[in-house]
Amino acid sequence: MPVLAQLGDFTPRRVVSLQPSITSTMERLGLLDRLAACTKYCADACPAVKQRGIPIIEDSWTADSEQIRAVNPDLVIASVPYQVEAVAEILKSGAQFLGLAPHSLRDVYADIAAIAGIMNEPNKGHYLIREMQMEIERVRSRNMAREDRPTVYCEEWGKPLIHSQHWVAELVEAAGGRFVGEAGKQTTPDMIQQLDPDVIIAAWCGAGDRVPLEKIIVQRGWESLKAARAGRVYCINDEYLNTPGPTLLAGLHALEAAIHGREVTGLRRIAAMAPAK
Repeated sequence: MPVLAQLGDFTPRRVVSLQPSITSTMERLGLLDRLAACTKYCADACPAVKQRGIPIIEDSWTADSEQIRAVNPDLVIASVPYQVEAVAEILKSGAQFLGLAPHSLRDVYADIAAIAGIMNEPNKGHYLIREMQMEIERVRSRNMAREDRPTVYCEEWGKPLIHSQHWVAELVEAAGGRFVGEAGKQTTPDMIQQLDPDVIIAAWCGAGDRVPLEKIIVQRGWESLKAARAGRVYCINDEYLNTPGPTLLAGLHALEAAIHGREVTGLRRIAAMAPAK
């Protein structure tokens, strides 16, 4: 008998996902049947979670070891953002732990490959990665010849103001825009006032499509910005930009629509605003 056969199959069969990027990746890989528990944000991003009655537990930020132990997982997969206390709780659960921390599209692809590999489905991972790469390149190629590349301010959080992550900056460039500011870093209303972007996009973590666009423009005194005067202030669904996995393709299409003034699912905009007197 071969040695590997004697050792047995150690492929995880009960997986806990603590971030929607992981759950959406498992869904696209056809592996939701191995999902033992996930978070409420996963259920928002993947409606199939609710349909299957998969248990809901705390996420990578607020993980609870007792909740994890209760579903008896083979593997816990978590991703940024983390709290030190939450990581300690994950480790305390005693389950095997895979921790992800993507920054770029390259990292996102590597995470998909890691998840597919540990699930013993590497080919499915390769196909999904290739699908994402081909679609991003298709969008990039049709925008390469554009001479007008609007400047785009993307906001991941509003208090304090935080620029969207590096993978969003890459998607903005592919969609035909120019990302302004330093990806993933804090900024200020005054700094954005100085940059005066052509397009403003808000995709707050955990806010879905509910960012109060008109309110934040007025509160920050941004009525005179080019984006506000032209009515080019948008909200994109949170999971489209802040979930580093397959749903980024929906974010790419929403970004392209916003940058070039088109309408698309998952995109909400405000009317043109008159400068404050």
